[in-house]
Amino acid sequence: MNWSRASSLCTTGGMSAYTLCDKLSTSLANAHRTVVGVSDEGSSGECKLQGATRQPAISMDGDYVVGGVFSIHYYTYTVKNNYTTMPDPIRCSGSINSRELRFSRTMIFAIEEINNSTKLLPGIKLGYQIYDSCASVPVAVHVAFELLSGLDSVFYAGDNCTQSSKVMAVVGESGSTPSISMSRIIGPFNIPLVSHFATCACLSDKQQYPSFFRTIPSDQFQADALVKLVKHFGWTWIGAIRSDSDYGNSGMGSFLDAAHKEGICVEYSESFYRTNPRSRIQRVADIIRRSTALVIVAFTTPGDFRILLEELSLKPSPPRQWIGSESWVTDPSMLKFRFCAGAIGFGIERSVIPGLRDFLLDLPPSEVSASPVLTEFWEEQFNCRLEKTTDKNVCDGTEDINKIHSPYTDTSQLRITNMVYKAVYAIAHAIHNYDLKCKSHPFHSQVLTRLKHVNISQNGYEVSFDVNGDPVATYELVNWQNTETGSIELVTVGHYDASLPAGQELRVNKSLTWVEGGTQVPVSVCTVSCPAGTRKVLQKGKPICCFDCIPCPEGEISNATDSSHCFTCLEEFWPNAKRNNCLPKPVEFLSFNEGLGIILCVFSVGGACLAVLTAAVLHRHRTSPIVRANNSELSFLLLFSLTLCFLCSLTFIGAPSDWSCMLRHTAFGITFVLCMSCVLGKTIVVLMAFKATLPGCDVMKWFGPPQQRMTVVSFTFIQVVICTLWLVLSPPFPRKNLTTYKEKIILECALGSTIGFWAVLGYIGLLAVFCFVLAVLARKLPDSFNEAKLITFSMLIFCAVWVTFIPAYVSSPGKFTVAVEIFAILASSFGLMLCIFAPKCFIILFQPEKNTKKYLMNKT
Repeated sequence: MNWSRASSLCTTGGMSAYTLCDKLSTSLANAHRTVVGVSDEGSSGECKLQGATRQPAISMDGDYVVGGVFSIHYYTYTVKNNYTTMPDPIRCSGSINSRELRFSRTMIFAIEEINNSTKLLPGIKLGYQIYDSCASVPVAVHVAFELLSGLDSVFYAGDNCTQSSKVMAVVGESGSTPSISMSRIIGPFNIPLVSHFATCACLSDKQQYPSFFRTIPSDQFQADALVKLVKHFGWTWIGAIRSDSDYGNSGMGSFLDAAHKEGICVEYSESFYRTNPRSRIQRVADIIRRSTALVIVAFTTPGDFRILLEELSLKPSPPRQWIGSESWVTDPSMLKFRFCAGAIGFGIERSVIPGLRDFLLDLPPSEVSASPVLTEFWEEQFNCRLEKTTDKNVCDGTEDINKIHSPYTDTSQLRITNMVYKAVYAIAHAIHNYDLKCKSHPFHSQVLTRLKHVNISQNGYEVSFDVNGDPVATYELVNWQNTETGSIELVTVGHYDASLPAGQELRVNKSLTWVEGGTQVPVSVCTVSCPAGTRKVLQKGKPICCFDCIPCPEGEISNATDSSHCFTCLEEFWPNAKRNNCLPKPVEFLSFNEGLGIILCVFSVGGACLAVLTAAVLHRHRTSPIVRANNSELSFLLLFSLTLCFLCSLTFIGAPSDWSCMLRHTAFGITFVLCMSCVLGKTIVVLMAFKATLPGCDVMKWFGPPQQRMTVVSFTFIQVVICTLWLVLSPPFPRKNLTTYKEKIILECALGSTIGFWAVLGYIGLLAVFCFVLAVLARKLPDSFNEAKLITFSMLIFCAVWVTFIPAYVSSPGKFTVAVEIFAILASSFGLMLCIFAPKCFIILFQPEKNTKKYLMNKT
C-alpha cells in the first residue's frame, strides 16, 4: 500500500477517509505488535502478551488522550544480543532526572487544571499517557509505536484489553534527536508533536516534519542571539564545543555560520557525546586546557556537558568564560560546578505557575506507591525502601518532601516547565476549537489544523506558532553569580527579543560577573586590535582574527582600528606622526618673520643705506680731485643702481603673489643691467681717456657725458625689452610646490618661461664678462687716474658669485632656493660697492692729504 498517499487522504476528513485511516492504524499496530511480540487471541477480545511492550510511566484514561514523552532517566543499560533469542527490552539506568520528572508532573497538573475548568473543554475529560524515553533514540522510537497503537482503539494495559480514546497529540520530547525520530514516525498520521525542549533548527522544516510544533524557540534564534552576545562584548577569538547530536551539531552549525559573517573566529570546534569513550572526552578537555581562547561557547545538552565538566574538574585548567546554550545554562543541577562561575547564556524567560508547587509537593504515599517512577524518586531522595527488605532502610512514613532540595521541588526558576504547561494548553485549545464547532469526535488532522492557528494567552504568557511551528523568540540573559553563602545563583542581566528591529534585539541592563568573579569584561582575541595608523596583515595559515599590525607607509593613514587598508591623504594633506589623521601640509616660504629672512633683510637694507651714505660722502666732496677724476656722474648713477639692487632683494622675501613674482625677477634683471652699464661706461671712459692723450687722437669726443648716458640707457633698454617680452608671453607666477617635499608645501614663484629667465641672467652675465675683459685691459693704467684695477676685482667677485650661483640655485630645495638668489644679489652688490667705492671713501675721510691735485699729478 502507498503509505504516503494513504496518509495524505486522512487530512481530507469524511467517513471514507476516517475508515481508511482506521485501517492504516490497525495495520501499523499489528505490524508493531508483531515486532515486539504481541498478538490477539481468543474470541472474547482477550489480549495476551507474547513479548514485552513499554508501559507508560504514568497514565490516566480520558475522552481525549494526550501523550507525553520525557527523559525521566538519562541512561540505558547496554544490551548484549546473541542473535539466537529475542533481545531483552531496553531498560533505563541511573538515577531519576528530577527536573524531567517535574516536567512530566507539570503536564499532569495542566491536564487536571483543564479538566477542572468550566471554560476550556467543558464536560470533556483529558487523559494522558506519559512515557520515559531514557534520553534514548531507540526507546523514543519504541514509545512512538506505542502511542500509534492507540489508533487501534484498544489500549493494552497489562493482561487486559480496555477501550480507550485515541492519542490526539503528544507533548515531548526533551531532546532534539529523539523528537526527530518520533516526528518521522507519527508525522505521516498527522498526530501533532508539541515539544517543550527540542530546539534543533532542522525541526522547522515543514516538508520533513509537518506535524511538529514547539513552545520553545528554535536554535536558529538562539544561535543568532549568542553571536550578538559574543560581538557585544568584543570577543573575536573563541572556542566551540557541542554535543554530537542533532541538537548540538545543528545549533553549532547555525552559530558558526552567523559568527563567520560577523568576523568572529573559532580556534577549535569539537564534538562529543556522553556515551563516547573516556579518551574522547579527555581529548576535548585537553584541547580546552591548551587553547588560547578565553571564551568558550558550549552548545550541549546537560547530560553531555556534565561529563565534560567532571573531566575538566579532575585537572586544574586556566579559567574560561563559558557561554551556554539554554539547554544547560539554566539547569540548576549544573550549578555545582563552581569553576564555571561567571558563565552567561540565554535561557527561556522565568515564569510563575500558580498552584504548581503545591501540586508537586502533594505526593501522598498511595500515589507514590502506585507509580514505579515516583517510587524510585522517593527512595532515591530519602535513601529508603517503600517495600520491606533486609538490605536497606524501610521508609517509616516520616519522610517530608518539603525538606528536600532537589530540581523537582525548586520552582524558583520555572523556564522549561512553563514550556510544558503552554504545550498542554495549546493542544487543549486546538481540541476545544474543533469540538465546540463541529460537535463530533475530531480527527488527528483536524487537531493538527487547529493547532496551527492557536493564539492564546495563558497565565500571562502568549502561546502561538508561526508557519514553521515556532513561537516568537524571546530569551533572558542569565549569569551565574556567586552568593554570599558561597553558592551560585542564576541572575537575569538582560533580554533578547527577536521581534525587535535589527540592532535592538539584545539589551544588557545589569552588571555581570565574569570568570573567577571578575568585574571587568575579559578579553578574548587572537591578536589585539590594530590601532589607527596601522593595517592588518593576516598571518599565513591562521584564521582572519590572527594578524600582524603593520604601520601605514609614508603618506598613508588608517583612521579606524583593525583597518585592513591604509589610505593616501589628499594632495595638500599629510599624515600626523601617528598616521591616523591627515593634516594640512605646512606651507613654507622665506618669511620676514623667520631668522634667515630677518638676516637677509638686515643686509639688504644695510647695503642700501651704505650706498646712500657713500653717495652722500661723494656728493659732499664732489669738487675734490678724487671724485672729479673718476667720472662723478656715472659714480652717482652706479650708486643709485646699487641701492636698487640691494632693495630688490626684499621682493624675494614673503609669500609669493602674482605681482611679487613678476616684480622680483624683472626688478632684479633691470637694476643689475643698469649697474653693469654704469660699470661698463666707467671702464670705457678710463680706456678712452688714455687713448685720447696720444697725438692726433680725438676719440674722447665720442665718449663725452651725452654718449655715456646714451650707452647706459641703450644697454638698460635691451634688458627692459627682454623683461617685457617675458612678462607678456609667459610671466612668472606663484605656485605650490608639492614635489620637492612630500610632507610640506613650498610656496614659490614659477619662472613661467625658462627662456625668459635665462635670457635675463645671460644678458647680465654678458655685460659682466665684457666689463671684466675691459677692466683687465685697463689694469696697467696709472692708479691715481683710473679705477681699472678696482673694477677688475669687482668684476672678478661678481662673476665668481654668479658662476657659483647657478649650481647652488638648481640644487637648493624650497625656500633655500630664494635665499641663494638673494645671497647672490647681495654678495655681488657688496662686491661692487666695496671694490669700487671703499678706497675712495677711505682717502676722502681718512687720508685727505692724498685727495689733492698735486698728489695725484705727482703720483702720475
